[in-house]
Amino acid sequence: MIVVATADFEVYHGVVNELRDRGTTFTTIELDEELPDRAAVVITDGDNADAFANATTVVADPDDPRRAVDRALAAVRGDGGRTIIGVDPGRKPGIAVLTGETVVAAFQVPLSDAVDVIEREASDAPSPVVRIGDGSRLEGAKLVTDLEDVRVELVDETGTTPYLGTGSRGMGDVLAAVNIARLEGEVVDAREIEPTEGEIQVIKDRSRERSEHNRAIDEALARRVAAGELTIDEALAEHRNDGTGSETESRETDEADGSEPSS
Repeated sequence: MIVVATADFEVYHGVVNELRDRGTTFTTIELDEELPDRAAVVITDGDNADAFANATTVVADPDDPRRAVDRALAAVRGDGGRTIIGVDPGRKPGIAVLTGETVVAAFQVPLSDAVDVIEREASDAPSPVVRIGDGSRLEGAKLVTDLEDVRVELVDETGTTPYLGTGSRGMGDVLAAVNIARLEGEVVDAREIEPTEGEIQVIKDRSRERSEHNRAIDEALARRVAAGELTIDEALAEHRNDGTGSETESRETDEADGSEPSS
């Protein structure tokens, strides 16, 4: 059983609501009461971290009660508390956080936010591992390169995207991330990718979609985007400030794809 014992109202409120949302069986006691016989884990505040010598103690941050509940549930289940984060890379990566075999959190965020989310979920976890699918090469390479101080594995993601039935649109990337998390991969600390001409053209096309004047960035800027040195918005800003070579490149691209040059 999970026991909540704290005089900190914020900790109490956050942890109890989190436990209730998950349908978890728990009880609460006052700090001067004895623990129930079935107590396996105690969630408390920082001031009482050493008050429960006979039970596993989890200290809750009032600003992040979910993390404390994750650790408590892992301890109750005997999962060893290992955190595995699966990532289905792309423009908006799917991210799944597993403790043992249990999915404890899931996210889908813009690529620019993914590293912060992954590192936050891995922080303070014992022996965390991040498993990234090997598809979406450029986005995956950026994640591998930017992640620091955490074990990263590159996983063959063949067959990890599930069939989605009616009403499940938008869940594919997150469910794929769950499957990726459950597959062992090759440990990597960097992944350098030479972008193909097709990938460069995709970046140019995306920049055209984002541009106020329907103009694509030039190849040099597109390669910097592919390498993770710039976002598309940053590349567009440089493109606007350039005003010469970029415009020429844009007209060449217009002519190549058969569209009318922008004026």
